[in-house]
Amino acid sequence: MKELKTILQVAMSVVVITTLSGCSQKFQDVKDTMSLAVFGHEDIELNANQINDLPYASLYAKVEGSGQAFLVLGYANASFSNLPDGIDNYQLKWLSANKEMLVTEHGRITKTVNLLSGNLEASYSHQADPVALGLLKNSTPRVWKRKVDWSPGYHTGYLLESRFELQGENTLMINEKPVETLHFIEYVSAPDLDIQFTNHFWLQPLSGHVVASTQTPAPGLPKIDITLLKPFAVGAQ
Repeated sequence: MKELKTILQVAMSVVVITTLSGCSQKFQDVKDTMSLAVFGHEDIELNANQINDLPYASLYAKVEGSGQAFLVLGYANASFSNLPDGIDNYQLKWLSANKEMLVTEHGRITKTVNLLSGNLEASYSHQADPVALGLLKNSTPRVWKRKVDWSPGYHTGYLLESRFELQGENTLMINEKPVETLHFIEYVSAPDLDIQFTNHFWLQPLSGHVVASTQTPAPGLPKIDITLLKPFAVGAQ
């Protein structure tokens, strides 16, 4: 199991922060930004130099009805999801300065913690997630079933049925640069609740990695927009 120190932990250390901020004014700016980087009413945005200078993977996340937050990678743990051999499988835990957390696997939100609007407690399936398998591969199924638990309320084991469709090409601005992507829509149905919603994934055309998404973690929970700014690199310290 691999654990990475978070910028939040660094921010709690006066000695380390003093060292960093002494190197460049940009680090002081990042420190100040991290103190505000919560799911509040105002959008948080860093410039490309600030993001690139940080030695941590990072992303923007925006909960529907809230402002954009800046999150950094707190931990990268081995995941035991049902995937074929040869696919690197990590559970990535992204943290805000206010200890809100998103957990993702291959770009899919699999859990949330401390979000005021409600939280996805668990997502599980005997089938491999097509997003993790790679939506650009011809061999990847275009349908999928899983179950989810969420709060508030006692919602456990609700079935979600998904169908994926390619929509076409899109150009997104990420970290101040245009990024060419392929847009997939995931049509999701919760048959026991008679609820339908859609998730959107924007993939890098060559690697198939998710670079941005709009996801509804569970029926009735608000949408979450995610933009990957600096990806997790296996072996990074």
